This record gives sequence, structure tokens and C-alpha cells, in this order.
Amino acid sequence: MATINSWVLASRPRTLPAATVPVLVGTAAAFAAHKFSVLPALAALLGALLIQIGANFANDVFDFKKGADTAERLGPTRATQAGLITPREMFFGMGIVFGLAVCVGLYLLAVGGWPIVAIGIASILSAMAYTGGPYPLGYHGLGDLFVFIFFGLVAVCGTYYVQAHSLSPVAWLASLPVGFLAVAILVVNNLRDIGTDTKAGKRTLAVRLGRKGAELQYALMLLASYITPIGMVLFRIASPAVLLSLLTIPVGLGLFKRVRTQEGRALNPVLGETARLELIFGVVFAVGLALGG
Repeated sequence: MATINSWVLASRPRTLPAATVPVLVGTAAAFAAHKFSVLPALAALLGALLIQIGANFANDVFDFKKGADTAERLGPTRATQAGLITPREMFFGMGIVFGLAVCVGLYLLAVGGWPIVAIGIASILSAMAYTGGPYPLGYHGLGDLFVFIFFGLVAVCGTYYVQAHSLSPVAWLASLPVGFLAVAILVVNNLRDIGTDTKAGKRTLAVRLGRKGAELQYALMLLASYITPIGMVLFRIASPAVLLSLLTIPVGLGLFKRVRTQEGRALNPVLGETARLELIFGVVFAVGLALGG
């Protein structure tokens, strides 16, 4: 039987900001529009975390079965590859987590109506299709696009919708930097794994672009994240308070320098710190949105 520590490892706690930040930003946008509702916000957060953990379980077992995770792996330990959790146990755990997400979704369905069903089904299917199924998205260079869509647009706007029962330009635009930073996390992961992914036939966007292309992509994701709040202020879609997020620029510049000069296992701390950047940016950006209300 797998231990609790093994399941915690498989859940990949460092990736959870990618699920938390969109809910914070979407809730802040709802608060600014005087539409904040605490129970739907908490349910959205719980559902997002469960889907993220389920996606991590799916990635863990599918990468192992497809031969992408081997003893040559440069990243943190993966539970299935290390023998800490059997594939059967991982599939069972994945089913439990997604089942709990569905239970949360039933409450959100009662609150937000049938659009929530489409969002929930699409999110769970995409989580499994990222590395599983006949055409795994991450193996064909589509992972970045789907991360942007589901960890940016869908998560932020979905959180706003279950509270406001409508969408707004603020919600759509606020979702952009969140999605860009989520993609930046993935870029570091894929940049580190270019060598092993190439051997396994995993054609991530980083493998297709090459190291220099992936470095440029990382820079563009950070740049787009900081341009968005500036644009929101210039076009009077949000108050100048959202510019508080620009205080994290020095952190982003430091991380970009390390992405350009480090490789292999040395990028593991950069991966975690990029996730931390998204969390800090998201919190400050959310505070700016809420103050602007």
C-alpha cells in the first residue's frame, strides 16, 4: 500500500499555485464588481485543487507507462516511476480525486447552471488527455495552449461566473496574466526535460522550439503578464491599483536570467520559484483588482 507521503509527493504541492491563483483573481474581480459570494468561491477553489491533483496523478502514471519517466529523469521524483505507488493504485487515486471534483461540481451546477457542466467535463477530460489517451496533448506540443486556456481563461472566468452569473471584460483580461504565468511554469519544466523528452518521443513545444526558442517563450510569457495590467489601466478597464503586480518584475528578471544560464536539474528550483512568482503576482494582482472595485 502506498503511504500518505507518497500520495502527497504525487500530488506535487509546488504546482498547486497554478490552481489557486486563478480562483483568487476571479474572486477579486467578482468582489470589485460587488458580486462576491463566499461559498461558490470556496467551492471553485476546492474543485480547482482537486482537478489539478487529479491531473498530476494522471501525468505521473501516463508518463510512466509511455516511457517518458525513467531512471534518467532530471525532475523531482515521480511516484509511479520510483515504485512508491503502483499504476493500479494511481489510477484508483485519480478516480477518487476526480470523483470528489464531480461532487463539488454538483454544488457549482446548482449555483451556476449548466455552463458549469461543460467547464467541469472539459477540465477533467483535458487533465487526463494531457498525457493520456490516443493523442496526448503534451506529447504533441499542445500542452502550453491547453494550460493557458484551462489555468487562465477557464479557471478565472469560471470562478467569476459562479459568483456573478455573468462575464465581464475585467474577468477576461484578468485571466490573461494568470494563464501566461501558468505556461511559464510549464516552459521551465519542458526546457529542463528537452533531452529526455526527445528520447521518449515526447514532442513538447520546448522540444520543437529548441532551447533558445523555449527561453524566448519564457521571456514572452513574463512580458505579456506585465503588459496586461498596464493595458487594463491605460484602457480604463481596471484601476491603477492593479499596477501593484509590477512590483514582482525584479523577481521575473532574476528568474529569466537563471533560465538562460542553467540547465538540467539546476532548473528544478527555478520551476518552483516560477510557481511562487505566479502566486505572489496573483495575490498582489488580486488585491489590486479588489481595491479598484
